[in-house]
Amino acid sequence: MRIVIIQKILGILLALFSLSMAPPALLSFFAEDGALQPFMIALLSTLTLGLLLWLPVRKKKQELRLRDGFLVVVLFWTVLGLSGAIPFTLAEHPHMSFTDAVFESLSGLTTTGATVIVGIDNLPISILYYRQQMQWLGGMGIIVLAVAILPMLGIGGMQLYRAETPGPMKDNKLTPRITETAKTLWFLYLGLTLVCCLAYWFYGMTFFDALCHSFATVATGGFSTHDASIAYFDHTHIEAIASFFMLVSSVNYSLHFMAWRWRSVKSYLYDSEFVTYIAILVTVTLITTFYLVTLDVYHSVEVSLRHSFFNAVSMASTTGFTSTNFQSWPSFTPLLLILLSFAGGCAGSTAGGIKIIRVLLLFKQGMREIKRLIHPNAIFPIKLGNKPVSDRVIDAVWGFFATYIATFTIMLLILMATGLDQVTAFSAVAACINNLGPGLGDVSAHYGDISDVAKWVLSFAMLLGRLEIFTLLVLLSPAFWKS
Repeated sequence: MRIVIIQKILGILLALFSLSMAPPALLSFFAEDGALQPFMIALLSTLTLGLLLWLPVRKKKQELRLRDGFLVVVLFWTVLGLSGAIPFTLAEHPHMSFTDAVFESLSGLTTTGATVIVGIDNLPISILYYRQQMQWLGGMGIIVLAVAILPMLGIGGMQLYRAETPGPMKDNKLTPRITETAKTLWFLYLGLTLVCCLAYWFYGMTFFDALCHSFATVATGGFSTHDASIAYFDHTHIEAIASFFMLVSSVNYSLHFMAWRWRSVKSYLYDSEFVTYIAILVTVTLITTFYLVTLDVYHSVEVSLRHSFFNAVSMASTTGFTSTNFQSWPSFTPLLLILLSFAGGCAGSTAGGIKIIRVLLLFKQGMREIKRLIHPNAIFPIKLGNKPVSDRVIDAVWGFFATYIATFTIMLLILMATGLDQVTAFSAVAACINNLGPGLGDVSAHYGDISDVAKWVLSFAMLLGRLEIFTLLVLLSPAFWKS
């Protein structure tokens, strides 16, 4: 383990993160909302910690190994969650305990969107902005941004990128150099955010609301500046904009890159994961619409289709915006939407969940096993498009799925042991490990009423989901620490 280089990188990243406290501090200063001091304390303390870690080893140069990258990523997200909680802990409004502050901080940075705050509409404007900004920074991953900077400081970044990037196939790069890949990702991310913000603004949001909701939409985070979420605006065009950008942001960014480079949509049409994702969304939307119309929940087919599509996209992309109280829908429809978050979005996107590509590979593997029962001696390669998938990838997907189910079950039992009912416990773990946000039962509106033990378990679930389980659990393996 190369402790020196890990210390150096962690110090740099913390110093960079401290700068994110400056915009809400300035906003608080001009708005005079009383939150300036907490943000300044957070900025100075995080910056000081970062410099104390970096300065003693600033001249050291070593190559970062893959194992070191895993440790840096986990340490950084953990320390980041604690540092990001400082303004929440020190602010007078909202007045939050340390547990609640860490929960809110991690929920923002992991783009989960679960909140413990009641009365969001009445929060200081700087706190409102800070929550949204945290999601935006966490969406693509601060580490990917840092990858573009670290090489200039004599630190390689590919190991960090592989540890941070979601999906089973992490060696595919958009451009030959990892630095250029990180820059490309962020240009796409910035571009989508800007266009989304302008669209929201054009259709009636205030510029502040437009900016904040564009952060949450493109990051597939789900925090809002209003308790009612997108339903606050009750505007068909705003819901359409949110649906479009949630969908775009939950699609593999490499497809956007190829479409932009070649000025063609063929990259989408020939991608198995994208086609499967759209098919799932259409199917769930039609099923939900059928039940809402049959049970006469809304006064027209158009309104039923509108809410069905919006909430299906929101749940599948693991954004967590709501256009209506879907938790009160009849029959199995609320559970269906929660289950949709398990599949999640596409690999290489800002969405959470298991990822469509893994679900597709699991399905193909299941079909192959059925064929093997009929033809034991035949060879049936698994393909995505026309390309065969190696057995190593299939094994990794099965391992991920098995570990996912095991950790999910353990956390579910712990939450039930704290006194939560089955529906609340199941949906809470699902919402946090899938980085979704809204749940059912006692956590349908907020997570403020559950116990501190449950909040810490769910905070751990958020990290598991954001780092795709193995990145975090590998640190618990004795083999990881052997030299």
